[in-house]
Amino acid sequence: MNGAYDQIMGVFNWIRSCGRATRDFAARFQRETRGNVAMIFSLSLPVLVLMTVGGVDIHRASTVRINLQDALDAATLAAARSPYTTDTDLSRVGLAALRANLQAYPDIILREDLTTFTMTSDSVVIANSKVDVKTLVANIILPPYGKFMDDYLPVGAHSEVNRSSKNLEVALVLDITGSMGGQRLTDLKIAAKDLVDLVVQPVQTPFYSRMSVIPYAVGVNLGSYANSARGTPTSYRSITGATWTTGSSRSISGITRASPGVVTSSSHGFATGDWVWVSGVKGMTQINDRAFQVVKINNSSYSLQAWNGSSWSTVNTTSGNGYSSYSSAGIARKCLLSDCSVIVTASGHGLSTNDYVYISNVSGMTGINGSGYQVTELTSNTYSIRENGADWGSYSSGGRSYCGQYGCEYRVFRNPSNAIRALPASTCVSERIGAQAYTDASPGSARVGFNYANSSNTCPTASILPLSSNTSTIKNLINSLSDDGSTAGHIGTAWGWYTVSPNFNALWPSSGAGVRNERDLLKAVIIMTDGDYNTPYCSGVIAQNALSGSGGSTDKINCNATNGHSFDQARALCDGMKAQGIIVYTVGFQVSSGSSAAAILAQCATSANHAYLPASGADLSDSFKAIGRDITRLRISK
Repeated sequence: MNGAYDQIMGVFNWIRSCGRATRDFAARFQRETRGNVAMIFSLSLPVLVLMTVGGVDIHRASTVRINLQDALDAATLAAARSPYTTDTDLSRVGLAALRANLQAYPDIILREDLTTFTMTSDSVVIANSKVDVKTLVANIILPPYGKFMDDYLPVGAHSEVNRSSKNLEVALVLDITGSMGGQRLTDLKIAAKDLVDLVVQPVQTPFYSRMSVIPYAVGVNLGSYANSARGTPTSYRSITGATWTTGSSRSISGITRASPGVVTSSSHGFATGDWVWVSGVKGMTQINDRAFQVVKINNSSYSLQAWNGSSWSTVNTTSGNGYSSYSSAGIARKCLLSDCSVIVTASGHGLSTNDYVYISNVSGMTGINGSGYQVTELTSNTYSIRENGADWGSYSSGGRSYCGQYGCEYRVFRNPSNAIRALPASTCVSERIGAQAYTDASPGSARVGFNYANSSNTCPTASILPLSSNTSTIKNLINSLSDDGSTAGHIGTAWGWYTVSPNFNALWPSSGAGVRNERDLLKAVIIMTDGDYNTPYCSGVIAQNALSGSGGSTDKINCNATNGHSFDQARALCDGMKAQGIIVYTVGFQVSSGSSAAAILAQCATSANHAYLPASGADLSDSFKAIGRDITRLRISK
């Protein structure tokens, strides 16, 4: 309205100058002798002035109409976004918004009796409104001629908003890795919840709008859906026995520092070729906790041989070979196997030589618990574990024998340093491999990957939420998010696709996605991250060639990623989605322009207009709001 006021004052000034010119011109006419000209001019002058100043009001009315149209469009949008369907409720919401929008224009009068908001059977909200604009110029300059124009000019506007023309299925893929801690996660929660309000509409008829949420870090936690997607992990076999020695232990009373060293042990009962385990020796401690082969000298003494990798060789206990002098104590026990490994009895264990196993819950021989081992199959019901260097004790009862291969409840593997590690199967999943790695084929035809997460790079506690129209449920999940772990963004990307794919409906029948139909259904995936994707997998464990930030090498497997770099996988998944007409938005929160992460996000997005790089929490909220408006924009048809 300030602009209109300036225009009016300008017209006033122009009229004043015109008035002076008109008086001068009239005076000259009075001096003319031709009276008929003066008379005609006198009669025409009021009409000409009325037309001039009336044009000012018409111009002002035109400006008000533009402002009214903007205000009515916004009010109609507000009414359309409301949960109401009756004309009374729509009018209440629309009028409230229209009054607020017109507060900036105090010189007009809203005709509420001539303002209506109605909705058609096709969910189109139609609004009509009128305002009165006071004709200030005409009434001030030329009364009573201004009365030819009323004191007010009526100005009207019309708006139509299609409440929704398509069903919406939107997947929100959220980075909750360790780098998202603190303010970043707080900002994400605020922005994500605002997005929910924009996308998921209160009224779900005649068109629905639903959203899935996929929190990801080292993987995506499928919770109760995990077994259906990856397969049920192979369980344990009960252990009924475990032994590694025979007979009773024999006390050692002396060991010479000689070549070979001679062990003194009264009535030892050992024969040449027996295997023994020596422990508890004081002084000559270098001989402890090792397996040896006996060379019998007599019933009270023997020498030892050790395995050198290819044969048994004499043990020389001289100082030159690094042995201290014997002091006291020590025992030797006869072993069942050459390396003094434990023989485990577990009926139908299903293991083969060189397989891995994880053992727990054994009583008595508790030192065997909580570790992974490589095995040698002895029979279909027994195997030995290829680890020595421990005094196992005596078996009492119980125990569980878990296979350690991919697909088992525990994954036992060798890390890049060749040390054996064991990790439990989590309810997180890793990427799918094989021909369907970058498709949305059903998990029944192509399983996704197991995920064996370690305690320092854990599976997120927040699990996936399939498509839902319950905004409280969605926001509660967002509020519960906590940060931890490395960035397997490609896995989050995959599950964003899967949640809007009808091929995965068997996982969640009550939250299934609609069949793709570009005319009636809009599908979109929003992928958010704060940095590089760095966590690819090999056989369910983080690969040894994973990038920096993916955790230490101790808990990585000694093989490279089966599908290659996480970014390459994400890009292939995005290409697959876009080929199906799914709109892909990417949000790189505080990701630097020009970085590799920014480049991949740009390639993943449907277009450059669908990629965002917000630098702050406020920018993140703005980006999510822009995406929400783009997804749910209500087309103003007229």
